[in-house]
Amino acid sequence: MSSHLSGTADDPGVRDNPGERAVLFPRLLRWVLGVCGVIGLIAAFTLTVEKFELATDPDYTPTCSLNPIVNCGSIMDTPQAAVFGFPNSLLGIAGFTAVLAIAVLLTPATPAWIWISTQVGLSAAVVFVHWLIVQSLYEIGALCPYCMAVWIVVVVAFWYVTLRNLDQMIVRGRARRLVDAAISVHSVVPVVWVLTILTLIIIEFWWYWSTLG
Repeated sequence: MSSHLSGTADDPGVRDNPGERAVLFPRLLRWVLGVCGVIGLIAAFTLTVEKFELATDPDYTPTCSLNPIVNCGSIMDTPQAAVFGFPNSLLGIAGFTAVLAIAVLLTPATPAWIWISTQVGLSAAVVFVHWLIVQSLYEIGALCPYCMAVWIVVVVAFWYVTLRNLDQMIVRGRARRLVDAAISVHSVVPVVWVLTILTLIIIEFWWYWSTLG
């Protein structure tokens, strides 16, 4: 498995779309991880600053507190905002710094352990993000624009890293054909995924959105 993950054991005779793969891995993947890393890092850093401002001044109004629904302040005061005893955004700063570093240093010879570690980290992040989505929508009843930016970039980064790793690990058979099909429409899954989240947001807070017109 390590040789496939490292990208040194390609088998063009098995894969049906080497041209598409060459564009995706590593050229597009580098840009995807770079953009996701930058956006996520900015959002996480801003959330951290806002959190400390609120901690030092209880009367401080975060820049992302815009109305009763889009209200970071009401989220920052909840236990869900500090699951491990410190602001969740600190995890974001560390994680997105790593993603950005991988994007900058990415080469066809990137070691397998980096891809495995990235996959594990993003898998944990995507599970955590979806738990936070459920908490935000159905428990807290408020939205944070910076958090929503993090949700989106985690989903996108997770999808493309997973697709890249599956492409390297699965070389033949029905699973290979499924991977090739996913590569041929690689942008569809994250778009549908994000639109599904946005649809849930619209449905859950429709009682408020409908009053804005």
